[in-house]
Amino acid sequence: MTALIIARFMSGIGGGGINTTTSIITSDMFSARDRGLAQGFTSVFNALGLGLGGPLGGFISDKFGWRWAFLAQLPIFVISFALTEFNLNYTTEGENKDKKDILRRIDYAGTVTLFVAVFSLLVFMSEKFNDDLPWDHWSVILSLSLSVAFFILFVVAEVYVSPEPVLAPALFKHREAIVISASNFFVPICNYAVMYFLPTWFQTVKLDSASVAGAHIMPHSVAMSTGSIFAGWIMRRTGEYKLLMLIAGFLPFIAGVLFSTMTVNSPWYVQWFSIIPFGFGNACVLQTTLSALLASIPRKTLAVGTGFIQLFRGIGQVIGVALASAVFQAVLNVELHKRITGPGAEDDITRIRRDSTLVAHLPPDLQSAARESYAIGLRWVFIVATICTGTAYCIRLTIRSRSLDEPVEEEQRRDAESNRATVATNSSANSIRSPASSSASSVVEGPASR
Repeated sequence: MTALIIARFMSGIGGGGINTTTSIITSDMFSARDRGLAQGFTSVFNALGLGLGGPLGGFISDKFGWRWAFLAQLPIFVISFALTEFNLNYTTEGENKDKKDILRRIDYAGTVTLFVAVFSLLVFMSEKFNDDLPWDHWSVILSLSLSVAFFILFVVAEVYVSPEPVLAPALFKHREAIVISASNFFVPICNYAVMYFLPTWFQTVKLDSASVAGAHIMPHSVAMSTGSIFAGWIMRRTGEYKLLMLIAGFLPFIAGVLFSTMTVNSPWYVQWFSIIPFGFGNACVLQTTLSALLASIPRKTLAVGTGFIQLFRGIGQVIGVALASAVFQAVLNVELHKRITGPGAEDDITRIRRDSTLVAHLPPDLQSAARESYAIGLRWVFIVATICTGTAYCIRLTIRSRSLDEPVEEEQRRDAESNRATVATNSSANSIRSPASSSASSVVEGPASR
């Protein structure tokens, strides 16, 4: 488990960096109105990769073993690295950048402290809720303490140390940035909780194979691709995002309710297609919220704003998987102890919790208990995901609508001119009223003084 956590941690560093850089490049190359559609096209390929990776990995795991599923990623990595390197060389051709200056501006303090904080949090969640270590165990205490300490150090580094912090403190004074980042924190919690545990439901409750369970994610990739393009097209056509954000943003909540109430007797179309409104709605939300943030800040801060929102998305992804796993394991442990008793019960419970593929091969009595326990544990995961997407929706209600046609700098200039005009008008009115006031005062006070 420790090796797997380290491997996922390292792959997350690379994947997160590529996603953020892609968004920054797209934001810089296109106007506010066209930006959503361009982001939509990049999201199509991202969603297709996520959708195809699940069933492909499940197929390779079923046929050859899970190690070969990891090894199959090596040629894909080489191809993607070559394409990225070619793109960077092409886009920076002719530019003379001082690389030493760029390296000095990197937020090393913030990056290292955030990495250690998140990594320690993952270790804590894994050892406390997956391995059932007691609260007073040295490993649990150490990992939790390191996580809290380095989160505090991260904030200190961003405020007082880093020359160009990855979490720009100035954006914390920006209302739209705070609201949109909070929404983009809760949306990935819901998204990743469902994406990671929905195949587990089909594998343990419905007893499907790994490849079939992974295939249930494919409609999600199609829905996300469609939603991304649709959101970009609507924003390009209308120049608005608020109405689409509110209408499409309610669909993941509906899907979460469907997941929470799904049983093995649910109609086939519910089991296969409930994930479509989930993916479509989340794709629209992620596209519109990014456009909303970039439309509300000056163009010179687009890169900082994109990194700001991507940071909250990344933390939400990590928390989503860890929180869902913690809830699932806690509920599963309680439910298995309710249903499995007698000699050797603890060994059976441990084996069932640690290996979900074991459920399909258990004796009938143990299999029934395991399926019921898994169903209840996964239902609570989907309930938590539904609560998170509902919270994100309520937060988005406070986002102000803004036209994508007008740069924020122009709007700020008009507001400043309007304020100056108001001040000038008030000053003029005061100067006009002053003589009258003096005259009235002399009229009132004159007889009295005489």
